[in-house]
Parts: sequence; C-alpha cells; structure tokens
Amino acid sequence: MNRDMVYLRPMTAADTAKIVTWRNKDFVRQNFIYQKPFTKEGHMSWFREQVEPGRVVQFIICVRDEDAGRRNDGKTCEKDWEIGSVYLRDIDRKAKTAEYGVFIGEEEALGRGYGTAAAKLALVYGFETLRLQKIFLRFLEDNGGARKSYERAGFRMVEDRRESVVLEQGVREVLFMEIGYAEWEMTRGLEKI
Repeated sequence: MNRDMVYLRPMTAADTAKIVTWRNKDFVRQNFIYQKPFTKEGHMSWFREQVEPGRVVQFIICVRDEDAGRRNDGKTCEKDWEIGSVYLRDIDRKAKTAEYGVFIGEEEALGRGYGTAAAKLALVYGFETLRLQKIFLRFLEDNGGARKSYERAGFRMVEDRRESVVLEQGVREVLFMEIGYAEWEMTRGLEKI
C-alpha cells in the first residue's frame, strides 16, 4: 500500500451517525475498554464537551479513491473511502502528553496497513502541531493485530505497566505503549533513508 493513499480529515458533528455505526459493530466494540453501546446523544456530548474545547482532536481515516477501488468486497467507490477514526484525547498542554486511540470501522479495511498509516499521521499531528512530548496508548492484551500496528507506527511497550478490567468477555489485561518526541523524530529520520 502506498502510504500517501491514507489521509486524515477532521471529524465533524455530521460524522455522528457514521461513528456510532462503526463503534457499535461487534468486531470494533470487543477491542475497546469502553464497550457499552454508543448512541447519537453520547457521541454529541463527547463532541461538545471534549472535541470542541480541544481536549480531544479526532479525525476520520480516509483512503484515496485509487486505493479504495481495490476493496476486498468488490464494491467500488465514487469518492474516497472513509474507514474509521483516530484521535488524541486527554490532551495535557502543560505536561505535553496525550492518549492515542484508533478504530477501523469497515471490516474489509482490516489488516491492510491503513491503521498503521493513520497512526503515523496522528503522531505527526501530535508532535508537530500540538507540540506534544509523549503520546501513549492502551490496548487489550489479546489484540495482537493492534499491537503489531502500533509497533510499526513507532510505539514501544511500557514494560512495568498493566491493568486488569472486567468486560463482557470477562477479565482482560490492558497493556500500555508510548512514544516520545525524540524517539519519534529518530525513527522518522530512519524511514527516509
């Protein structure tokens, strides 16, 4: 996949129905720590209370038409293919930190490298635009695909940090990863070689 095929656009209130539909799909919900069904009202509250005041920056992940036309389901797109969302939340401008999150809401887009490309774009935004010094994430231990994607984007495991949560599926372990600005800048330089 050509990395330039993926781009991010700011999420707007008009994306509410799409976000709610994606987040309520079983294959998405089962990998989130917050697994309760999403509602339009809940998302609009998130938008008003978190996104609008700048505590969260959220984007829609888009795949350019040239790549979207090769979807596994045989469908073609008249416009770019919107496949999920990526965000930086709990932005602490004083400590210069934020938590990263992502979900792919179109099942046929899984495993194609789009999540990794979106993560790299979100890191550029976080480090260059927001001037963050550290970005971290949490994920459920049994989500091996996510871990590989995060590692390809540059995140590294925080070895001495984990939590347990009780979800619909029972007790699950939550692991943490992070990347600092200096490490990100170094890995970016290596990509250009």
